[in-house]
Amino acid sequence: MIGRRTKPRPPPGTYLKPHKGPPDPAGERLQLMGWWLLYGLAAVGAIAGLWMLWFHLSTDPLSDVRAYYDAATRLNEGRPLYAAAGDATTPTYYFYPPLLAIVMRPFAAVMPYHVFAVGWEVVVVASFVALLQRLGANRTAYVALGILALPIAWSLAIAQAHVPLTLLLAIGQPWSIALAANIKLFPILVAVWWLGRRQYGAVGSLIGWLALLGFVQWVIEPDGASAFFGAVGLDQAAGVRNISPYAVSPVLWAVLGVAGAVGALFLAPTRWGWAAAVALATLATPRLIVYMLMGLLAAVREPDPPRGEGPNDLPPPDAAEIYVGSAR
Repeated sequence: MIGRRTKPRPPPGTYLKPHKGPPDPAGERLQLMGWWLLYGLAAVGAIAGLWMLWFHLSTDPLSDVRAYYDAATRLNEGRPLYAAAGDATTPTYYFYPPLLAIVMRPFAAVMPYHVFAVGWEVVVVASFVALLQRLGANRTAYVALGILALPIAWSLAIAQAHVPLTLLLAIGQPWSIALAANIKLFPILVAVWWLGRRQYGAVGSLIGWLALLGFVQWVIEPDGASAFFGAVGLDQAAGVRNISPYAVSPVLWAVLGVAGAVGALFLAPTRWGWAAAVALATLATPRLIVYMLMGLLAAVREPDPPRGEGPNDLPPPDAAEIYVGSAR
């Protein structure tokens, strides 16, 4: 029709409404059986999580705080951030990007270790509470919390930075992913979700945030920023209870990593895209310890679209288009 404007294309991830015909009884039974199976796994996971919480609180509570405190103290004393010699299998070894130690410097300067440790645990618990609020009160979230209770309890008990990292991952905005990638590197892989959905503005924003954070670290701590990539390596994947395929075969790890990245890229426009991207960012690391599986919680809820990328940011139809649509 002359003068008729075409409707804007729906953004990636937009789907047709479900069929409103009569439900399939067999499909409903299978779905119900699937949920009961998940309930059972969640119950077993919750019991394992309670045991893990008790175990670490009674043997090595808040043990990972020592690495953060000592790293910040080294910076305050003018010593190198990354020790020339150390055991990467112990909780006291710091191999994170410099940002975390830089942020903790003023607190380590004025607080004794025990006060610092309690303060950091407050931050960890607050991050977990914010994560729960982000996921929402729904059946999927409850089941995921039960299944992943063991790595969650482990992370909380030892005050692991993976808890605030998971919150940043669940927020899913370019700024939060950039911050998460400056705690541990692999959260940056969720960018395949934006690439697969052709949200190139979000990718550019992520690159900008990464550049800004990198520049800030280089200005404040140039020696540590320069030494970071020389201080970490694949050799640190040995000597720990590593559940990554890298512990079996580096070739297998590389093949599975590439396959996972390609799969996440193709799944990005679908309802499974965000979950696939989170799984890739969580599981792709060559040094995968059980508590890191907590990061999978971020897959429960898809993040809000970045500003300018969501369906609510499409230009509104003009009056003529509204009139034509109402006259049909």
